[in-house]
Amino acid sequence: MTKKSPLPGQRQVNVEIPAELDAIYANFVIVSHSASEVVLDFARVLPNAPKAKVHARILMTPLNAKMLLRALGENLGRYEEKYGEIKLPREEEERPIGFRH
Repeated sequence: MTKKSPLPGQRQVNVEIPAELDAIYANFVIVSHSASEVVLDFARVLPNAPKAKVHARILMTPLNAKMLLRALGENLGRYEEKYGEIKLPREEEERPIGFRH
């Protein structure tokens, strides 16, 4: 994987991912906010299960949430350039669980 050089005015940050860190799968997210923070609760919903369990909670500032939104958009754009368009279900079709607008 190639690292991009930081933009002018940005600093390079070395990120360490601990070997013992487990990846968490989520197919459901609850997004809430206050004036000073955005809260993302990531959960899994299983078929025929009456409830979802939150496995990770991420807190960030509204500025960082907006930067995350931009980074996700840019990365999904690159993904679609390489693998093709990600098609969303139409309104009348059943939607995937958990991610709604």
